[in-house]
Amino acid sequence: MQSRWVSYSGWVVALTVSVMLSGACRAKQPPVAQPVQPPVTTPEPQVVPPTPPAPTVIPNIESLMVMPKVPDDPMTLRSIDDLNRESPLQPAFFGYDSAELSAAARTVLDANSTLLRKYPAWAITVEGHCDERGTAEYNSALAERRAAAARTYLVSLGIPAERLHIVSYGKEFPFDPGHAEEAWAKNRRAHFVITSK
Repeated sequence: MQSRWVSYSGWVVALTVSVMLSGACRAKQPPVAQPVQPPVTTPEPQVVPPTPPAPTVIPNIESLMVMPKVPDDPMTLRSIDDLNRESPLQPAFFGYDSAELSAAARTVLDANSTLLRKYPAWAITVEGHCDERGTAEYNSALAERRAAAARTYLVSLGIPAERLHIVSYGKEFPFDPGHAEEAWAKNRRAHFVITSK
């Protein structure tokens, strides 16, 4: 009888343990997964570059210097009429019945070319003239050759040909109205007139 009791009590213990275990299993619910929140991050501080310093203004050295006033060139201030009245360009004179440039005429043209280089805006008319002897037709052709000889020489010195125009006046406009060699020598010339500047 005691062996039955042991087996009966063993069985009861086993059943109790089993009920308890089954109850315990039922009582425990599996854990519900909670949503994982991202970790709180603090924003990185914005790095603001420092404000650049205001540019340093360095004055131009020329503006600090007191420059002496350069007087305006009197030639640029004068009207064309005044310039021609003062005749800054000298006439080149020729021998009797000749359009050949003498050494004296070349010296005058050299000086004129220097002035023409200094004032490159000037346009010039080279007038050819003769004395009163000879026919009008002959003197007109000779005067044209004289103006052309002066122009050609100036071009050879570097003056642009487009700045130099020629015209022949023959014996129409004498420089000296006299009727002797002294007057005639003054009338055989290439005369220079500034036509624009």
